[in-house]
Amino acid sequence: MSVFYRLFPFILLFGACGNNTALSLPEPVSNNAVAYHAPTQTAYSFAGLGADKDWKSVHAKSYKCELLTKTCETIAPLPDGIGRLAASAQIIGDVVYILGGYSVDEIGAEISTPEMWAFDVTSQSYSRKADMPIPVDDSVALSFQDRYLYLISGWHKDDNVVNVQMYDTHTDIWFPASDWRGVPVFGHAGGIVDNVMIVCDGVQIIPAKSVHEKRQFTEISACWRGDINAENPKEIIWRKLSSLPGKGNYRMAATGWDERNIVLFAGGTNNPYNYNGIGYDKIPSQPSAHVWGYDIGADEYILFKDKAKSSMDHRALIHLQDGQFATFGGMGPAQKTLDTFNTFKVRQSPK
Repeated sequence: MSVFYRLFPFILLFGACGNNTALSLPEPVSNNAVAYHAPTQTAYSFAGLGADKDWKSVHAKSYKCELLTKTCETIAPLPDGIGRLAASAQIIGDVVYILGGYSVDEIGAEISTPEMWAFDVTSQSYSRKADMPIPVDDSVALSFQDRYLYLISGWHKDDNVVNVQMYDTHTDIWFPASDWRGVPVFGHAGGIVDNVMIVCDGVQIIPAKSVHEKRQFTEISACWRGDINAENPKEIIWRKLSSLPGKGNYRMAATGWDERNIVLFAGGTNNPYNYNGIGYDKIPSQPSAHVWGYDIGADEYILFKDKAKSSMDHRALIHLQDGQFATFGGMGPAQKTLDTFNTFKVRQSPK
């Protein structure tokens, strides 16, 4: 079931997402960590999956798109050269922090990577930061007070975890924060406005019913709100939001929309998969064009009109300015890895 049918009848409806533009990337990329440096209007991408969508396509390449010149180019790759998928990125000041992800070998073995790299956008150089205590991939990464990073749930070794890991960029030290209260998930999405996190959906693990069966990877429809204690940022009060009917979504793009006090979600798919776009159920996954959000002040969901192009396999949504947003790469119809930086504008309908 689509996101449209997941939303309650009382939800506010808004108008068209128009003014779509696209920049051409050096090559297709998906499941990549992305961040946006607003002062220079430059978007960055780190690691991800190439066009062939096999283990050899998992790379450590990096790119940037300069919106002022409308150009995209390849930049220095991650220093360790280890290709990885499902990494996360957050920017604080002039530094992009690239966290986690997982590597894949020729027999399909996957390893969650503990490394964190800091990319200085001024010098265009990397430095190594303290490793994650619990290496995770397909996690949600959010920043707070221009200082702290949070990694919420995600996949570690052979299962999802409830851990919320907090990193202090001033001291290069990790701390445990209040555990995730929901079902542990991977491939979920979220954003933050002020001290409020909204995190939704993803994939849960259903244990095998017997030794003769395998555990199942299934989507989950669930949104949680986390209020951070500004005086003690390790403390998060989690509250489950109203349930949404229908199926949940996987690898959506999401971000906070500060001016509107909204966390916005776009794209994704309701048929989870590993990394090639073919579902765990062997059915090809179809991308979504839906755009929706959660209004923190009104405590209600909002449905916007679909964006022009459907896409999935995202790690974040980029907020450019006002109602202008963008996705960097991703996966489109027919599970095609995208070579475009796509922007779209979200606008309220006239009353």
